[in-house]
Amino acid sequence: FGCEWAAAHFRFRPPHSDLAYALEAGKGGTRAILAAVQAHVITYLLFTRQTECTHLERLCRVGQREQGQALASALAETLWAAGGGGRVAVCLVTAPVTTVPHQGCSANSFTERIRLFEFSDKAAAQGFISDHINCFKGEGSHGVILFLYSLLFSRTLER
Repeated sequence: FGCEWAAAHFRFRPPHSDLAYALEAGKGGTRAILAAVQAHVITYLLFTRQTECTHLERLCRVGQREQGQALASALAETLWAAGGGGRVAVCLVTAPVTTVPHQGCSANSFTERIRLFEFSDKAAAQGFISDHINCFKGEGSHGVILFLYSLLFSRTLER
């Protein structure tokens, strides 16, 4: 992954602003993934979230907590669809491990630390993602790469 991929994470516009619902997208290949997640974020904010606001107000009156909930829902929904509705895999970075890479492979200190969590229930996966949302939206978290790995493992390599 290049520099823009390594730096990419899920970052919203400032809370309670006119664009509080919008994910910020930098240049490069991460835009396609962010656009797909953005569609699910808007769907959640407009149609799933319980609020008394009108449709347009639902998007503009989004706080930081609601941004996190919308992102967790969007990630879980996308992973559930990738898994065919039967299985979700979520990849997170764990503490450094001391492993020797296989012959012909080089260590990059990121891939070696990824841990896979599997769920057969969408609600459980969404709860887990919500509990670990900063792993996807924190600065330096490699959140978009983690989501891409999660998509691949949810879809399975065979499919």
